[in-house]
Order: sequence, then structure tokens, then C-alpha cells
Amino acid sequence: MSNDIRIKRGLTLRLKGEAEKTLVDAPRSKTYAIKPPDFHAVVPKMVVKEGAKVQAGDELFFSKYTGEVRFTSPVSGTLKEIVRGEKRRILEVVIEADASDSFKDFGTMDPLSADADAVKNRILESGSWAFINQRPYDIPADPKDTPKAIFVSAMNTAPLSGDVEFILKDRQEAFQAGLDALTRLTPGKVHVSVDGKGTGVFNNVKNVELHKVTGPHPAANVGVQIHHIDPVNIGERVWTVKPEDVANIGDLFLKGKFTPVRTIAVCGSKAKDRKYFRTRIGAPVADFIGTIDEKNVRVISGDVLTGQAVNSKQYLGFFPNELTLIPEGNQYRMFGWLPFTYNNIPSNSRTSLSWMFSKKKFEVNTNLHGEERALVVTGEMEEVMPMDIYPMQLIKACMAANIEAMENLGIYEVAPEDFALVDYVNTSKIEAQEIIRLGLDLMITEVG
Repeated sequence: MSNDIRIKRGLTLRLKGEAEKTLVDAPRSKTYAIKPPDFHAVVPKMVVKEGAKVQAGDELFFSKYTGEVRFTSPVSGTLKEIVRGEKRRILEVVIEADASDSFKDFGTMDPLSADADAVKNRILESGSWAFINQRPYDIPADPKDTPKAIFVSAMNTAPLSGDVEFILKDRQEAFQAGLDALTRLTPGKVHVSVDGKGTGVFNNVKNVELHKVTGPHPAANVGVQIHHIDPVNIGERVWTVKPEDVANIGDLFLKGKFTPVRTIAVCGSKAKDRKYFRTRIGAPVADFIGTIDEKNVRVISGDVLTGQAVNSKQYLGFFPNELTLIPEGNQYRMFGWLPFTYNNIPSNSRTSLSWMFSKKKFEVNTNLHGEERALVVTGEMEEVMPMDIYPMQLIKACMAANIEAMENLGIYEVAPEDFALVDYVNTSKIEAQEIIRLGLDLMITEVG
């Protein structure tokens, strides 16, 4: 039996360029890369050098402060390059792939009958622990902690986001095996949230508590679901895993191999080949976008609200299931500040008549339509925040680095993605996600 959760506050942005429900295997790339900056608060320590041969599942680097957490190669090949930035910070670990993969054999295991410590060690040694994040702070989970619960959001509500049911329709056995493994990591429950209006692909999952969620974005955000199911209090930990990564963990136990599959929905109004591509984590962006005018097209690894801008010479991020292409915001509107003048963008404000066209899909660009200004207008952030917190006051507390106020206002419950719509609707044009991220980093430093 499932529990129903209905989210009322939020905003669904209907954009042009949705990916067709066609799944193809992407051609094998010449190189793949793991990017340590994808794992917030992780300081990487390399264990292999340039020129070394690696198998899929061999350790590349580990976390300096939690040495048990290893990060492994998604493919077999040769470590081609360690790309460094300022202060020798490691930005990318690039692997030149073999023609076909050879895998490090971890051995098969039934997670339900195995010892809990054996299940945890198998996930750690294979590099699959990188799939597990923790709340609070939205950082990689510490294996020394014991979470009170684990959450999996098997749905998406972000604009143009990949359809989870479509992505996992042929990986149900692996998904269940991954859930079985997760149940061994917590004395509490594993919560799986699914689309209440979906096709029911996940209705038969076992050993978990199922929740059917309906409502506008950000209903699918795992933070919103945690808030409505089992909120995080001071001193508590919960872990989160993305649905495709649950299946990747399941394959580890079923096949004994680290197989970091990533299904990418290529979408957006400027995307030429809008479909789903099944590839490996860390594939090159150029493999999916074709030839484009990069001066006038923004390429985003992720969705338009929370993704990172990339170019054709870079690699996909570790976690996103989307590659979104939209027009650059380099075409400015004359008298764009006048109300009721331009109605071709989705808006939460009634100064634009676009609110009258509830079923229309819009083509958007990256133009901010204004510069950063004072926080004056109140009430607009609360309209899109389906959590019992005060978003404007929390943002101000983070800007002032007021730790006590941040705690009282709910900093432990949020992640930057929960403020993505705040970024979109607030008239002050502040970077709310960046402010919340800095606030969380301060809490890690001062509170731990």
C-alpha cells in the first residue's frame, strides 16, 4: 500500500524541446572523465598516475577526509590526463577507453541474505558509494554515519527532465536489487517516491515504503519529500540516492561488476537529436550535441534550473540525466521592463499575459531580464516553496552568516536545488542557490 502526498505550492514550467521516448545506445567514446568537483566537499587523493592501465571498477582516487570512500573508473583503458586548475585542484581525471571493457570482478552477492557490513564494504570498494548523498548539507554520505532513513525520488518534475519510468523500464530487477542493498544500510525505512500520475512501473517494488506524489515542481525534489515524510532534525542524517544509481548499485550485486550506466535525455529547443541515449558516466558532451553555434546556444549538463553550463570540449556531469540546449540570452528586448509587452516566456507574475496560456510550451533563453537588486518584494518566494520554511529570511540569514538564525529557519532541511524556482521567480535576481550553498558550507565548517 502506498502513501499519497499532494504538493500544492510550486511552478511547472512548460518548455519546448522535450526528448522523444526513443532509447538508443550511444557509440563508445574515445575518452571518459570523472570530475571531482561533482562531489561537493570531497578533496581527492589520487592513487594512480598518468599512463596507468585501469579496469572498469579500479580505484582512481579517494576522499582525503573519508578515506573509505573510493571513486573508480567507469571504463577500462589508460589514465590519459589529470586536469588541474588553480592551486593544483583536480578538475578532471580523463580515461582513454579501450575498444571494449574489462571489469574488476567484485563477485555476486544477495544483499538480503548477506551481512550488513559486507553489503556496505562491497558498495565502498566498488566505488558505488559515490552514488549516495546525505542530508543535511547535500554532500557525499559518510560511511561512518548511520542514517535514520534513505530516500529515493523515482520521478522528475523539473523542466524537460528525463522520464524516470522510461529510463528504468528495462532495469526493474537491478532497481529492486539496489533497493534491497539500501535496506541493509539503515535501521530505518527506505522511502521510494513515485509519480502519482505515472504508469505504475514502480508499484511492485518490495521492502520499501512507497509514496505517490503529485503536484508542480519541485514536488520531485527529494528534499521536499523528506520534509513531508520524515524531516531532518539537528544531529540526524538521511541518505539519498538517484533512481538510476539504485539500479547501478543493483547491477553490482547481480553481476559483480561496477557498471555506471547513465541514460541522457538530450532536450531543449536548440537540440537537434532529441532522444534518450544510454552511455557511461563521464561521456564527452560532443558525442550528443552535434555541430552547434556555441556562441548562441547554451549547453547545460542537467536541467535548466539546476544544471551546469558546459561546452563541447567538456564531459557530462556525474549525476544529471539531461543534456539541455537552449538559446543564449544575448538578444536584449527593447523596453523589456514594460508590463504586458512581452508574453512569450513563462512567468509567475501577472504582469506577463503568459499565465493565461496554461498549456502552451515556451522557448526560453538564459537572459536574466534585469540586474541584481535589493530584496524588496515579499511573498513571491513563498509561492513556489512547498516546505514549511521562510525562504527569504533563510537567504538573508545565510548572507549575514548568522548560524543561529540559519538553524532556526531550517537550513538542515534544504539543498540548493530546493531554491531553483526561487532563483527563477524572485524579482531581485539574486543567486539563491549559490547563497544557500555557501550557507551550507558554513554550517559544515562551524557545526559539522
